Amino acid sequence: MKLYTNLKILDIIAEAASDIGIEAFVIGGFVRDLILKRNSKDIDIVAAGSGIDLAKRVSLKLGKDVDVKIFKNFGTAMLRYGDMDVEFVGARKESYNLDSRKPVVENGSIQDDQNRRDFTINALAICIQKENFGEVIDPFNGLEDLKNGIIRTPLDAEITFSDDPLRMLRAIRFATQLNFTIEEKTFESILKMKERISIISRERIADELNKIILSKKPSIGFELLKRSGLLELIFPEMLALSGIEIMEGKGHKDNFNHTLEVLDKISMVSDNLWLRWTAILHDIAKPVTKKFDTESGWTFHGHDFIGSKMVSGIFRRLKLPMNEKMKYVEKLVQLHLRPISLTEENVTDSAIRRLLFDAGQEIDDLMLLCGADVTSKNPAKVKRYLKNFEIVRKKLTEIEEKDKLRNWQPPVDGELIMKTFNIKPCREVGIIKEAIREAILDGIIGNTFEEAYQLMLQEGEKLGLKHS
Repeated sequence: MKLYTNLKILDIIAEAASDIGIEAFVIGGFVRDLILKRNSKDIDIVAAGSGIDLAKRVSLKLGKDVDVKIFKNFGTAMLRYGDMDVEFVGARKESYNLDSRKPVVENGSIQDDQNRRDFTINALAICIQKENFGEVIDPFNGLEDLKNGIIRTPLDAEITFSDDPLRMLRAIRFATQLNFTIEEKTFESILKMKERISIISRERIADELNKIILSKKPSIGFELLKRSGLLELIFPEMLALSGIEIMEGKGHKDNFNHTLEVLDKISMVSDNLWLRWTAILHDIAKPVTKKFDTESGWTFHGHDFIGSKMVSGIFRRLKLPMNEKMKYVEKLVQLHLRPISLTEENVTDSAIRRLLFDAGQEIDDLMLLCGADVTSKNPAKVKRYLKNFEIVRKKLTEIEEKDKLRNWQPPVDGELIMKTFNIKPCREVGIIKEAIREAILDGIIGNTFEEAYQLMLQEGEKLGLKHS
């Protein structure tokens, strides 16, 4: 079989390889995606010789503007061609020690290089020599596995996963992204070798998790993580959501399944990774807040507040960013019940103002999350919720246009209060600021400087302050 692509860079690489007298091949994900007609921005080139020398020769042909990055310790080089990253490496074979996923590397042939690949669909290679350009090298029936939607290791799966346990997560990630099935013996080997995941850095685990989360239907990946036993090892808080408990004939929903349903619904409307993380974590505290009441049944009081407090610990352990992205997730987890509670009562302007004030710039994402959180199997209940959500959304738009409370800044700040009353930082400054904020949120005064300034003078007078 031959594969053809009109990428000019491959012709240039073929010429460069011919110039220095070596063979070169495209291998891995680019070949797989070319067959599947998926966009790919990364090209991996394997040289039967020095990958660094080949990269240098290619850069000479491309001109002075091309910057080649060389990684001598790894024997690799990389250059940018348009919007594509092209990586060069010499063909090699690998062997592993039990306590590390870093291999001992030796020079090898293209066959050795294909042997070390994680899955048959990633071991496919294309010749780019002029005499056999486009010819596919497929030693493990990867083409057949692509056709049938199968994830399978080229060699013994237990050895493959023992050598590099990250491949277990990659199997699940590819199955999720491509909507493929992990071949039975390969999956059984994941079950057997799951404990080996302990030698993988948390950064690499988080990277694979994020790729699963960013896929079209991430629930596929989390179901596989649960079935394989890996979820318990890398993200036990999420596994704890699983299961239904029944007491006195009253049960609660399976919060693991509910979470996946919310996650999939969010994934249909947003590619924001951190909003998807919020979907995963919005009910994360339900297992620790679960109580049974003989009258009302199962309750999860405070799971929004406690869940937001759990976010930083989970992010820290998984080596996710401890910055504004983490704070964004914390904020939405804490607020995720607020819009839902508004749909169950008369929607007052004051309640809407407070929601806008607390949510700020994240109000739109919060409303997406809350809409996705409606997963009841009762059609009448869902219809009522969604109808009320539309009322809340309309009110949000009206009040935002009128009061400008998104990312609210007080019209009168502490500096002006101190200057007006000739005082230093003290308790009274905070009292006046809070009175102004509450008056605006309750609709007693408008969100304007003039009205806030007059209220400041009144509140100062109540506190016995004299203004200059």
